[in-house]
Amino acid sequence: MIGIIDYGAGNVGNIRRALDFMKRESVVLVSPPSERSSMPDALILPGVGSFGPAMSKIGSSGWREALHIWIHDERPIIGICLGMQLLCEGSEEDNTIKGLGIFDGKALKLKGTKKLPHIGWNTVTWPDSGKSPCFYFVHSFALPVCSDTIAVTSVDSCVFTSIARKGRALGFQFHPERSGSAGLDLLGESLRELGV
Repeated sequence: MIGIIDYGAGNVGNIRRALDFMKRESVVLVSPPSERSSMPDALILPGVGSFGPAMSKIGSSGWREALHIWIHDERPIIGICLGMQLLCEGSEEDNTIKGLGIFDGKALKLKGTKKLPHIGWNTVTWPDSGKSPCFYFVHSFALPVCSDTIAVTSVDSCVFTSIARKGRALGFQFHPERSGSAGLDLLGESLRELGV
């Protein structure tokens, strides 16, 4: 069972439809289950909008503490778009609010691009494998290349982390659920790699 966190700032519908298409059982969670035994096998943290309000909603819905416990227990979680940024230490978009602190560093405003936000299809490159499929992006902030980076994307003269991983936490700066068969394949493969 895969839990999709619905804290009021995520694209829950598309993710659920993608999981349904993949024949993966899912449940939408507005608040953390009260019993540990009721928790799903993995969590997906989506996100649309701004970092500060999203983190505030996570706090007010009870998810901040639950996610800290989840992460401490090294259980699988995938952050998508803003959800990936929420897994960072913070964001330049709102320097006064801390993120969930899984990935090292802060999400920074993209610099060296001709226009913002960065919207549309772009390649994601795994430096060790040479794979460079295309996925769909919508964002103005991203995690710089860091120790948790496993794949990168470039826009004009800007290079940023498009996939980060630390333990059983994975972040996609793009939207696999909106990226056709390549996105669904990557999401399915990633869940399997995380043991789900």
